[in-house]
Amino acid sequence: MKIQIKRDDNIHEYEVDLKDTTLLAVLEEIKTKQDSSLTFASGCRSGVCGSCAMRVNGKEVLACEHKVRGEDLVEPLKNVPVIRDLVVDMDKAYAFNAKAKAWQSSLSKNVILMPEDEKRNEVQSDCILCGSCYSACPVYAVNGEFLGPFTLTRMWRYVTDKREENGAEKIANIQTNGVWDCTLCNECTLACPQGISSKADIEKLRSKSAQHGFMDPNFGNFGGGFGFDGSPSF
Repeated sequence: MKIQIKRDDNIHEYEVDLKDTTLLAVLEEIKTKQDSSLTFASGCRSGVCGSCAMRVNGKEVLACEHKVRGEDLVEPLKNVPVIRDLVVDMDKAYAFNAKAKAWQSSLSKNVILMPEDEKRNEVQSDCILCGSCYSACPVYAVNGEFLGPFTLTRMWRYVTDKREENGAEKIANIQTNGVWDCTLCNECTLACPQGISSKADIEKLRSKSAQHGFMDPNFGNFGGGFGFDGSPSF
């Protein structure tokens, strides 16, 4: 079986005598027996820690779960700096959480959560921090300051917690480079190994934003000839 790996913008080809196995097993075989300089990250080997996220044939996968096919092209995640080979630096991506203050900030002690309340944001709590959604997002090509699907879906997790007392503030934090900058392309959802739909969460955050008096800042650009600015059109 042949496999191609992108390293420093060059494509390196390796041949391994393995069949019906995971990409992580193939990478370990190459590192152990062919090229000890090959660098990649791994952890739990069970699809839980997210540390082995990378791209295969242009799609984000977890190396410990992806079954290798002949001629696969393996690359590091996109939209994040590459440290070496298949290892990337996620610091900037995670820093957007701090910028948006995507955490539980003020809890009401007088609210008791019921099972249905916990179910409301249960899926969003399953995020494994792999960064696949950041890699798949096309918005970064034009806006490197976009808060991104990971931060926005995390924000929905806390906005919907009925114990949170600063929900309005959190909604205000995601108006710039946030909910309105998403193209709703759904690539983040397709890339997520946990099946989290950031697209759906962002749509719901837009609805919440409208309830708090915010609107798409681009909407005003449709004025003029269409009469949306209150002036007559002929």
